[in-house]
Amino acid sequence: MERFRSVGLGSVLLVYLMSGASALLHPSSPQSVCKSCDPQPANCKSNQCIVNCDVSKVCPNPDDVCAAVWWRENGLVTVRTNCHNPTQPLNGVRMDDYNSSDCVLEVINMNNPNVRQCTCTGHECNERMLVNKPDDNSELVIMPVSEGGFRLRQLCRFCDIESTDCNATGVCKSPCNLTSICEKPSEVCVSVWRRNKVSATIETGMEDDFYICSCNQEECNDQLYFTNVSAPSCPGCIGKTFPPVLLVSVVPLLIAAVLLLSTFYCYHLFRQQNLKASRTKGIDIETCAIIMSDDDRSDSSSANANSLNHNTELLPIQLDVIVGKGRFAEVHRAKLKQGATDESFQMVAVKMFPYEEYASWKTEWEIFSDAELRHENVLQFLTAEDRKAERRYWLITAYHERGNLQEFLTQHVIGWDELCQLGASLARGVAHLHSDRTTCGRPKVPIVHRDIKSANVLVKSDLSCCLCDFGLSLRLDNSMSPEELANSGQVGTARYMAPEVLESRMDLENIESFKQADVYSMSLVLWEITSRCSANGDVREYEPPFGKLKDHLCVESMKDDVIRDRLRPEIAASWANHVGIQLLSSTIEECWDHDPEARLTAQCVVERFGEISNAVILSIISDTKSTQDSGNDEK
Repeated sequence: MERFRSVGLGSVLLVYLMSGASALLHPSSPQSVCKSCDPQPANCKSNQCIVNCDVSKVCPNPDDVCAAVWWRENGLVTVRTNCHNPTQPLNGVRMDDYNSSDCVLEVINMNNPNVRQCTCTGHECNERMLVNKPDDNSELVIMPVSEGGFRLRQLCRFCDIESTDCNATGVCKSPCNLTSICEKPSEVCVSVWRRNKVSATIETGMEDDFYICSCNQEECNDQLYFTNVSAPSCPGCIGKTFPPVLLVSVVPLLIAAVLLLSTFYCYHLFRQQNLKASRTKGIDIETCAIIMSDDDRSDSSSANANSLNHNTELLPIQLDVIVGKGRFAEVHRAKLKQGATDESFQMVAVKMFPYEEYASWKTEWEIFSDAELRHENVLQFLTAEDRKAERRYWLITAYHERGNLQEFLTQHVIGWDELCQLGASLARGVAHLHSDRTTCGRPKVPIVHRDIKSANVLVKSDLSCCLCDFGLSLRLDNSMSPEELANSGQVGTARYMAPEVLESRMDLENIESFKQADVYSMSLVLWEITSRCSANGDVREYEPPFGKLKDHLCVESMKDDVIRDRLRPEIAASWANHVGIQLLSSTIEECWDHDPEARLTAQCVVERFGEISNAVILSIISDTKSTQDSGNDEK
């Protein structure tokens, strides 16, 4: 035994001496310090990008290097920074050079052509990324700072010949609702305006060598301004005019409008000079005014809505009062200035996120960025801004002074017509989210809201509803796996959660299950609306669903009532006294069925409202006829 102890001690001493000798021959190198942040928006100028990351980290391994992953999506440049083991792939790709002290972005051969990566060995060297000049077919080109730095491929309106009506205003609005990203970074947006004996037409698209009017802002070829009687121009037009043959055919037809167009041009030029300092890349003041003035019309789309304002010149917005406050953000009523004086402004809503809630802001902005989301019963989105000075992220939307549906129902008793207007418009909004086609038949990715409640529904001036607050929403892409669909787990407000959501037993293999949960939540909001209708004959004070239970319900308490006891809000006996409300009550009960498969779809609810309205009309006609017949019998 003593011999073994001696051998063991000798071995330990030998290892210790060898380790010491190795340390002398190979002194340990200091560990790298790198920027380490989750995805953050990047500020790109000239040939470099600076990431908005204020977190530094000492890398865990001595051989680690700093890394950055750069990508562009829907016009937003985002960067993720971290330490990286150079022996391992970065996003599945082996990088070639780890010895540079600068982080030089490389184009990566991946499925997404917008992704670039870089690694470097300098102190916090992944805070600043440099871009080599790529070939002409790549995503961006580098220009001198004086020419704007990065040039990304432009987003343009892209339609064949469409009829247009300028309405003698000097501004022709394109009816085109299709967009396309240019093939090359050097391409710009163009419009071709023609007029024959029958009508005027606009053709929008992209050209390399020839164009009638061109501009370099996103979708700027959607609206043409006439700077004289013969030549239209896009905002930022760079100086091409009609061919002589076209001039000969167009000028005679426009002679009668010369004085009117000249007057409008002078007025327009004056407004442009006042607003020039406030024009932005993503959206400008006039466009905001157009969007907001169209708010109550059925077609609320705009050329520049659903965009991110990348420009350093932020929109001239003056915050007013807080009108709402949630878990992640607060909503302000604000004034969007439209002229040189303080009296000229448009009222908007600003949803303000702190920098710590970047993920929440980005989620909602990405939902709003879907151009096919636009609908009269979905909150109208204007633009998003990164307010670096205040360390806030903004979402700028339409403002509705009637407030949310919960506040409106608390303060108002409604009639049957108002019930139909509020309820049917709510169902149309949810049906539009869930649909894989727009009302015009274009393909669309279905979206589920996942937090439908009366506080997340706004009331417009015509007493129709529009959905808002998409912070928990999810795009139901067919390529998503069950793991991706379950990425956020149990979400929503406990009071409005469907039984399967409360119990965490949703069928993640079937994307329809997410829509069925939305329909359950919608049915509770329809119940709230119906409970405040005077046609019932018994209108009580407003209370939310399950209002008699508790003010602030938690998931566990809701499980007992909704799952174990199958409890639902009360359908009063008096609701059977009105044909329409009786039929609507049956629809509501079908929507909150315990079995998700048995629930109606949102589109079916829209159709039911039409059937219910017809049934009420027939009932009124029948009652009137009966009264007349009774009167004739008495005579």
